Amino acid sequence: MMAVLMGVRDPDRLAAAIDLGVAMQLSNIARDIGEDARNDRLYLPLDWLAEAGIDPDSFLGAPSYSPALASVVSRLLDTADEHYRRAAAGIGRLPLACRLGIGAAGLLYAEIGQEVRRRGLDSVSARAVVSPSRKTRVVLTGIAACILPLRRLSGNCVPEGVFLVDAVTRTTPLSVTVGVPMPWWNIAERLRWTIALFERLERQERVQP
Repeated sequence: MMAVLMGVRDPDRLAAAIDLGVAMQLSNIARDIGEDARNDRLYLPLDWLAEAGIDPDSFLGAPSYSPALASVVSRLLDTADEHYRRAAAGIGRLPLACRLGIGAAGLLYAEIGQEVRRRGLDSVSARAVVSPSRKTRVVLTGIAACILPLRRLSGNCVPEGVFLVDAVTRTTPLSVTVGVPMPWWNIAERLRWTIALFERLERQERVQP
């Protein structure tokens, strides 16, 4: 949705935006394992848990850290890192005025995973929190690599995001809808376009058998 509001319409950059969203969500999952489990929620892949010899019901009944769980968390963070790497190429190709904010957000969310690693991959005993001073250092040292288009876009999208890319690329651009080019800063008009897009997606979902 953020990419659409910034005027992104091509599938390669949209795929990178989806990569960033997936990466951020995986970082959240890795950080909140203990908190989620104590609220009877489990977002770790069940097949990964089975491969590590962890019974989901037993874990939810008594959440605790173990080397087996650490292996699953490490795998989750490795997956997130790969999505962050693919997303970085898209951030560097956003409108210039948008790159800094999105680049900083990506860096800070990725740092959540690094903090989980620094804590021994144990996000059950305590929730990983990145200190304000570390946040500042992370942004200052990493932002240049994010806001410059130094990497090649992969153009690949996770299967779950393909329908979003298709929906955006098949929808009439704002400049055609309103008859004049729409400047990037006209957020109100972009927001109306985005809301209409998601309303159409909801209608399509309701009529599907």
